[in-house]
Formats: sequence, structure tokens, C-alpha cells
Amino acid sequence: MLLQSLASFCLLAATAFAVPAQEKRVHHHADLSDHAHNDAHDFQYDHEAFLGKEEAKTFDKLTPEESKDKLGKIVDRIDIDKDGFINHSELHYWIKHRQRRYIEENVNKHWKDYDMNQDDKIAWGEYKNTTYGFYLDEEFDDIEDKATYKSMLTRDERRFKVADRDGDGIATREEFTAFLHPEEFDYMRDLVVQETIEDIDKNGDSKISLSEYIGDMYTPEEGENEPEWVQTEKKHFTDFRDADKDGYMDFNEVAHWILPGEVDHADNEAKHLIHETDTDKDGLLSLSELLDKLDFIKISTITDFGAMEVDEHDEL
Repeated sequence: MLLQSLASFCLLAATAFAVPAQEKRVHHHADLSDHAHNDAHDFQYDHEAFLGKEEAKTFDKLTPEESKDKLGKIVDRIDIDKDGFINHSELHYWIKHRQRRYIEENVNKHWKDYDMNQDDKIAWGEYKNTTYGFYLDEEFDDIEDKATYKSMLTRDERRFKVADRDGDGIATREEFTAFLHPEEFDYMRDLVVQETIEDIDKNGDSKISLSEYIGDMYTPEEGENEPEWVQTEKKHFTDFRDADKDGYMDFNEVAHWILPGEVDHADNEAKHLIHETDTDKDGLLSLSELLDKLDFIKISTITDFGAMEVDEHDEL
């Protein structure tokens, strides 16, 4: 299960063009939703991988007839060979396509905000002044959580410098993509691990204990019984995450956890979606099978690469 609480410095929301909170901390190639993935219960997970997070919200508001019509259009888009069925390869390609589109659109959206002189590059000064300018003028003195803002600025500058491969203080579009989405770039790997440890490590010992690991995902309400998934995560920590059994996850163990090699998450999600919706078990999804599982499609969670309408003019 992926962590559910991304580090969110809410105070920065007051700035005009602050990078969204979910982009401030990255664990790995993120799930296609901000819901945890539980095969037994978590339908919202698959819903959002198939449709996209924002598209899924829209889908939930449609009438049955509208849902059927919209789902038919989506199925037609995915069905590349037009044989009336969706196979694993087509679904895998669709999910990967949505991932790429999300990243491209996300970068394009922020590019307009930060490229102040419109030279098709973003200097560190442009990013810093756009995001923190007002507060920099005041030296953060009028901000209640001054330390948090200074920490955010330091963290952003470090990430920007790592993303800036040629070290000229100016980000090309590719370098700025690495800044916003470091999980997509091998050369940002160590930074992704470092940021994750910093976010979860509460006592500053540069490693993650079991209590810190669970505490990042779950805060019990008074009188609440601990959910079963928490017990499962505790076992995962002990049996798998803490490889050397010293009671902590160190840098290498965190790296193995959040960046586990060449894992194709889109492939895994495609397999899971087919497993859950392929009623006749022929390895193919028909529109009728998806309609039969419409409640599943409408309330499941595979990924957070949504925020996109299905555009009939969008080339796969």
C-alpha cells in the first residue's frame, strides 16, 4: 500500500502560484489515485486509473444512460484494433498514455506561471520570486510559521539544483519536468528517497521507525479500533521493508520500498482491472462486461493521473 498523506504545507496555498502540495513530495511512480489500493475493497482505486481522477468525479454525477454513452466512447478510444474488445496491451497503453498526458499538461500549466520573461526557460530566480516573492521581501517575518516557509524554500532550491543537470541555474522544459515530477527521472532518484525520509522521519535520525512509518499513514481517532490494513502494514514493515531487521528503514531500504526497480505500475493496474471486470475470464473486456461492473468502475481507485477529459481529438 502506498502512503496516503503527502507532505502538504498548506500555508503556501496563499501564494499566487505555489506548486501544488502533492508535487512537493514524491514517493515513487505514484498510484493512479490518492486512495489506498486494497484488492478486496478498494474499488475507487481502479475507477480513477481507468477514467482519471477528475473524470471519475464527473462520471459519478451522470445518469445511467449518460454513463453508458460516456463509457462507450472511452472503450472505443481504448480499443485500438476496433475488434469490440479491450485487451491487456490496449489497456496498458491507455493508462501509460494518460500518465504521459497528465505530466505534460501539468508542466504546461505551471510553465505559463513561472516563465515570466517568456524565453521558454525558467530560471531559479523566476520560480523563487513567483512562488515566494512577497514573503521574501518581508524575510518571512510576518508569517506565523516562518520556519516552515524557510524549509520549503530550501527544499525547492535543492530540488531545482538537482533537476538542473547543466548547473546553469536555468531549467529547460525537461529539467523543469524533473523538478515537478522527480519520480520520472533516474538522476532524481536519490533526492526522491531523501525527501521521503525527511517527511516521515520525525526525530531527525535519518531513518524511519515502525511508529514513524505507520504514523505517516494513520492517526487513530479516540476510541477507534485499529483497522486491519494497519496491522497488515506493520507486518509488511517487519517482514519486508526492514530488510536487515534492525527496527528501522535506512536510505537503501526506503529506496527499495518507494523505487522498487523497473516496476511497470501501468501494467500492474491493467492486469488488476481486467482481473476484476473480465466476467468470462477470456482476457478481454467488452463494453457489456464493463457496464455490468459499472458500479465497480465508478467507485474504484487505481491512479491519480486524471484531471483530463476524454478528448475525441486527442491522439493516442
